Amino acid sequence: MNPSTSASAAKLGTRVRVPSRLVPALSLLVGVATWELIGRIWDVSFFPALSEVVAQLVELIRDGRILGNLSASLTNLASGFGISVVAGIVIGVAMGMIPIVNSALDVYVYALLTAPSLVFAPIFFSIFGLGRGSIVALIVVYAVFIIIINTADGVRSVPIELIEMAQTYNASRFQIARRVILPAAMPMIMAGLRIGVSRAVKGMINGEMFIAVVGLGRVVTEAGGRFDAASVLAVLLVIIAVAWAASAVVQIIDRRLTSWLPEVNRG
Repeated sequence: MNPSTSASAAKLGTRVRVPSRLVPALSLLVGVATWELIGRIWDVSFFPALSEVVAQLVELIRDGRILGNLSASLTNLASGFGISVVAGIVIGVAMGMIPIVNSALDVYVYALLTAPSLVFAPIFFSIFGLGRGSIVALIVVYAVFIIIINTADGVRSVPIELIEMAQTYNASRFQIARRVILPAAMPMIMAGLRIGVSRAVKGMINGEMFIAVVGLGRVVTEAGGRFDAASVLAVLLVIIAVAWAASAVVQIIDRRLTSWLPEVNRG
């Protein structure tokens, strides 16, 4: 390739370069257009066009079938994920700091993480009955183990020099955990929370569909029974929005808690 051709290619590459901030918006726009186009060309009942789905979503909101059920679902999600965060960080820190605790719990944590979480639904139903307790318990099973693993790995990855420096100042074990280990492990902990919150949303909708038939899961189940694909996809959009919003909240907290870190070192 001669120099003039190389220069022309470089100029062309510069011209078509798109700002990185616009890429997600452009990708979403392409996805929306593709969905609408396929839905209209294919013209089948089980894959309606996006415009039909949005129109059905508006109708569900007007009928009150979304907002009331959304409130119930968010309550379940907040309860289950809150328990997962507290239990996950406490157990993860204990596993990361105390070898005997790690040896005792490691096999159970990884086994329960890899097991299909939905199989616990009938177990929780038999224990807690047909109510919120079963759904919250299932959300915890979905979310807590990934938080435990990330927290434990974050604690174990703290440089030993930092701990030894704190020990030279006669810091207690609690002070070392609070002022050295937790701040240093925070990027890994927050990475676990970001994954955990998405898993919690899955646990929420699965619990509502297969245990108590409440919240958004109830709307999906009823629409599925009527073979109403537009309503199912409309509720799916709401569930995706809930997952996105929950993840955004965790990311905001992450930025505040790890703002002291260099940008390249954040989880």
